[in-house]
Amino acid sequence: MRTSRLLGALAVAALALGLAACSTSASGDAEPGSADAGADFPVTIEHVYGETVIPSRPERIATVAWANHEVALALGVVPVGMGKVTWGDDDGDGVLPWVEDELEELGAETPVLFDETDGIDYEAVSDTRPDVILAAYSGLTEEEYETLSKIAPVVAYPKNPWGTTVDDMVTMNAAAMGRADEGEKLLDELHAKTAAALDEHSVLKDKKVLFTMLDLSDLSQITYYTANDTRPGFLQQAGIPMPAIVEQHADSTDFYLTLSAEQADQLDDVDLFVTYGDDSTLAALQADPLLSKVPAIAAGHVAILQNATPLAASANPSPLSIGWGLEDYFAVLAEPFSE
Repeated sequence: MRTSRLLGALAVAALALGLAACSTSASGDAEPGSADAGADFPVTIEHVYGETVIPSRPERIATVAWANHEVALALGVVPVGMGKVTWGDDDGDGVLPWVEDELEELGAETPVLFDETDGIDYEAVSDTRPDVILAAYSGLTEEEYETLSKIAPVVAYPKNPWGTTVDDMVTMNAAAMGRADEGEKLLDELHAKTAAALDEHSVLKDKKVLFTMLDLSDLSQITYYTANDTRPGFLQQAGIPMPAIVEQHADSTDFYLTLSAEQADQLDDVDLFVTYGDDSTLAALQADPLLSKVPAIAAGHVAILQNATPLAASANPSPLSIGWGLEDYFAVLAEPFSE
């Protein structure tokens, strides 16, 4: 899933394995006066490829990549088009359940879905006639950015591909919509929900968590996500500590790194492994001659997110998934410590 968060094709296939609302219209046009009264245009958004100037308050909002459409929806605006989901979709309609819930709440139909399996469908994006294209959370290449910019102003990611925090995703996309104040209120709500969910599962507060991607057919390497990735980055922001190996690579611009299983002793301070898998995963790890020596794995402190499920997708947190499944996600992480 190239521009659909590598969480799909890259993170799933290539690595073995992406609130208070204002009034809106189902067409994607904002209601007059529903944006921030103090939002002055033009608005300039800084990002990795320079600056994007949005000359006037956008009414037709398109989004590409993973979860950017959730910022618009959480603020009560239905995009004219958004990326089709290919991983974590439970009913095959290309829309994750928390997005379906929000569309229903807004009384809106599903927007045009851009098939990003083989890259951005520029023609489909252009056909929606957007005033702005939101991609604050993405891995847009400079070529993709320049091509999209011929269609409408584009909000690219701030620094590293797929390294945008939830806070920055909301802040940048909301500002581009002329809804910066509403974006701040949304973040306050998300922070409160996160704190409450962590309080419910307080056993996690002092646990060093390593979020991994493990290929059971080849356990000679451990793929783990860095602090640059939203998954461990979100846990860190919530107050959950990181193990030494992640701290050592805190400045990495990559969202994942690999470690040889022969160096697994570097993971001795890990309290909890999180990985995608199934009911056979823990047994396979504990049967491996190298990984079984890692204290957390030997103790069974491994949280398994069932592959390609909505809950697994929600572990890559986003503005709407936090309210939808964060408590269940934290419950999965806390479960290995329940006995």
